[in-house]
Amino acid sequence: SFIGHVELVVHRCLWTAVMLIITTTFLSKWKIFIIEIKNKKKLIALFISGLLIFINWSIWIYAVATERIIDASFGYFIMPIISVLLGYIFFNELLNKKRIISILLVGISIIVMIIFNLKSLPWVGLIVAFSWAFYNVLRKLINVDTDIGLLIESLYILPMSLIVFYFIFKNGQNDFSLENLDLMFMLLLAGPMTVIPLFLYVRGVELIGLGPTGMIFYITPTLQFIMGYFYYNESFSLVKFISFIIIWIAVFIYLRDLYEKN
Repeated sequence: SFIGHVELVVHRCLWTAVMLIITTTFLSKWKIFIIEIKNKKKLIALFISGLLIFINWSIWIYAVATERIIDASFGYFIMPIISVLLGYIFFNELLNKKRIISILLVGISIIVMIIFNLKSLPWVGLIVAFSWAFYNVLRKLINVDTDIGLLIESLYILPMSLIVFYFIFKNGQNDFSLENLDLMFMLLLAGPMTVIPLFLYVRGVELIGLGPTGMIFYITPTLQFIMGYFYYNESFSLVKFISFIIIWIAVFIYLRDLYEKN
């Protein structure tokens, strides 16, 4: 809790890149990497997606550091439903009545917060949701291996991360030090703790399909909300409560639709 969220973001970017370099070497994928970086359109798209994933990571860590986990969980609740809307816009995916209702309810929940209490608007959650949703759109458009795409994105972010870490170290503000080996080890885990869940998520989609995976996905924001409210005692206003009820109704309708399709 005492580590600055900027340094945490730097370590997540740094050790994710290192982890992916190791896995790319171990899996002998450098030939695929070289082929991908020769494609200028993919490089531009991956640069933008790299910025989006950097924003997503930064805002999430900021949310944890500033006791806004509930607001961040709001973002992960609405993200799949926003993705449905973006799928319709960018990929002409069909919308049925239930999904349209879910999208409208998400919009209503956001409007409720804006009208009744602008100060409680969960901008953290909105940035988390839209950055991740548009990231998924870009990755689907360019069709690149998950790990190779993430490696290229990480390499884009890496120079900036090293520069920031240099200034943190120069000013003596770094917590990454040989004087605290346990803490060093925990910060090193930022790499595998980013890469491994992503691999497992993609593999899960391949094995059981998008529908069941989408239902399982909601375990994450549910646990985030529970931790934020019951463990970290974060504030939860009446306006947010009403907005979350609307969101939960939207999620229920969306999951019901997924269940019926599977």
